[in-house]
Amino acid sequence: MTQEIPGTLLLDPQVIDDPYPFYRRLHAEAPVWEVPGTGVFTVSTFELVAEAVGRVGDFSSNMTSLLYRDDAGLPARFSFGDAGGQVLATADPPLHAIHRGAVFPELVAKRMRELEPVIIDLADGLVTTALNDGTVEFMAAIGNIVPMTMISRLTGFRDSNLDDLWNSAVNGTRMLGSTLSFDELIEIATSGDTVRAWITDQLSAALKDPGEDLLGAVARSVIDDVMSEQEGMIILTTLLSAGGETTTSLLGNAVRILADNPELQEHLRQNPDQIPTFAEEALRLESPFRYLMRSVPKDTTLGSAAIPAGSTVLLLWGAANRDAAEFERPDEIDLGRRIPRRHVAFGRGIHTCVGAPLARLEARIVLGVLLQRTTNITLEPQHRPSWVTSLLVRRHHELPVRLQVH
Repeated sequence: MTQEIPGTLLLDPQVIDDPYPFYRRLHAEAPVWEVPGTGVFTVSTFELVAEAVGRVGDFSSNMTSLLYRDDAGLPARFSFGDAGGQVLATADPPLHAIHRGAVFPELVAKRMRELEPVIIDLADGLVTTALNDGTVEFMAAIGNIVPMTMISRLTGFRDSNLDDLWNSAVNGTRMLGSTLSFDELIEIATSGDTVRAWITDQLSAALKDPGEDLLGAVARSVIDDVMSEQEGMIILTTLLSAGGETTTSLLGNAVRILADNPELQEHLRQNPDQIPTFAEEALRLESPFRYLMRSVPKDTTLGSAAIPAGSTVLLLWGAANRDAAEFERPDEIDLGRRIPRRHVAFGRGIHTCVGAPLARLEARIVLGVLLQRTTNITLEPQHRPSWVTSLLVRRHHELPVRLQVH
């Protein structure tokens, strides 16, 4: 008889740092797992995650609660009902399509082509500075800077303070990390955020004179009564957090994988056309967002599991992307995968990340510049990489590396 999976494993600090043995256990024993006594369910296999995202009537994107870690080490829910508002990522049809339509045109190929030379110049300058230092903390030197600079530029923000934007983005995802105590969660949720007020001012200025950027697109939607000013504000704040965290995580994870694999580094230096495929494998292996939440409005089932109304379901992207039933050698980099983008690191279905094209572009450029201008990338042996303590974000807090040149 299979031993019951302890509920405390989900938020165990060691499992947070290395979740993959736990994911394999979920695949084998409980593809849909109820964390005992919590009303929280996880979904871990690729097949069932894909099914759940397609059943939007049974698994709603409306966010009605946040998770925190209780005194017993279990996930507990802080419920707020509809008070948070349902916008873009947390909206169901038909509202979701309205919000997505307002921002997506600014994220398509034409806009990406316009940004490409800007990203190249930024990456080249940051790598030059890093090479002069030799040993750098990659996240602070490059990994955190490029995404925040580019999401600010794409949005159309004026006079941005990147440090303030980064701190605001991180606080946003910390609330979704599920590892805070109740008191810590409430402190962050109720603390003042000067960036939110600053974004409100940016949107107010754009309402008077909308530009040809994402901020202008949101402003025009407000002017045309497609959405409210508050909804526009939430969209801009969400894109800032998600756009910053996703690409930052991808860049750090990819560089750490390269630092662990000198043969792979050299292969990509000789075959730079395969860098985009490597980025897809890095996304699959270390999914930047490890889960997204769904609420259950009515009794339903998934697989063989009954899920009662009022439950909270965590779709574990990181587990689905390591599912051996879907991917051969799921724990290995394979540059020859037949469909390298089949993973769910950017979500799936109607809520596929609108910022995915920008993240892919930034990764291709930054990794390309870094590999082109170095002969070897290694981890700093005296200071090992560390992870952010979060069930949501798979991001390095620190990633010290040595960069060698000819």
